[in-house]
Amino acid sequence: MANEQRSVRAVMVLSENFTLLSPTDIRGMVDLAVTAEQCGVDTVMLSEHIVLGSDSSAAGLMHNPRDYAAPGNQDPATAWPDSAVLAAAILTRTTRLRVALSAVITPLRHPLQLSKQWSTLDLLGSGRLVVQPTVSWSAHEYRALGVDFRTRGAILDEQLEALASLWSAPPGQPSSHHGRFYSYENIWSEPRPPQPISMWFGGERLSDVLTRRIVRYGSGFNPFGTPTADERLALENALRAAGRDPESFELIGGIRGDFQTPDGPADLDVALATLPERVASGYRTICFKPSMFTDDRAAVGDVCRRVVRALDEQSK
Repeated sequence: MANEQRSVRAVMVLSENFTLLSPTDIRGMVDLAVTAEQCGVDTVMLSEHIVLGSDSSAAGLMHNPRDYAAPGNQDPATAWPDSAVLAAAILTRTTRLRVALSAVITPLRHPLQLSKQWSTLDLLGSGRLVVQPTVSWSAHEYRALGVDFRTRGAILDEQLEALASLWSAPPGQPSSHHGRFYSYENIWSEPRPPQPISMWFGGERLSDVLTRRIVRYGSGFNPFGTPTADERLALENALRAAGRDPESFELIGGIRGDFQTPDGPADLDVALATLPERVASGYRTICFKPSMFTDDRAAVGDVCRRVVRALDEQSK
């Protein structure tokens, strides 16, 4: 079971806290997840890259290393630990915390491999796994792994279809799939998740393709940026048209640091002051990255508690 659900949830970004602890300090990342749970945080979020190429820094490095990693703003030598392995460690050390794999570059894997991995993690965490399938942005990463960058959207759509078919097959019965990119006949892939795995989807804009994926498969929308009011309304209408209740759907937003210098953290109180507007706009799941607001690993618990208290105030 996840944390006792608040009307507004706190999500701690656990990846890319590079100024707070070494990216090779895997045990330290797990310890931070345990701290987050103890302080009332609902979810920790992990992201990934399998490899990086020179296009990862094509736009120049971020102004402040505490900011969010984005397409083209990161050093190609940045370490990204395997998010599934890290998730497994966190799920065994916690009891209520959700772990969101946000995002998983799914076209770089076979859907049967994804099913096996996600099902195992979901069982390990007793339903506390969230996954965010994505196509990502690095052509160099796709080239290194031998996957056609131009077809990544079509690959993802077929993967989602294959996973849905696999997971909905009657107990004990095989599954088959014949598509453009994957084909298999009468296979058993066990274990399967005992309940649907929560899926978020994200993107820089709410396109028709993204809306279709969200409505068919998604339990939440985690945009990269801020969708307009018209885009949010269009998504709500699309959910209703499909017979889904927008009130049970997670709209994920966040707070971020306003960095006054290139080499120091931001003021958390300034960031928290933006919460009323975010919550009023419909966001009920709020992300924060601790390294934006402190360089002291021992202070992460205080950051978590302050964020949770502020969200509790918005819940009243």
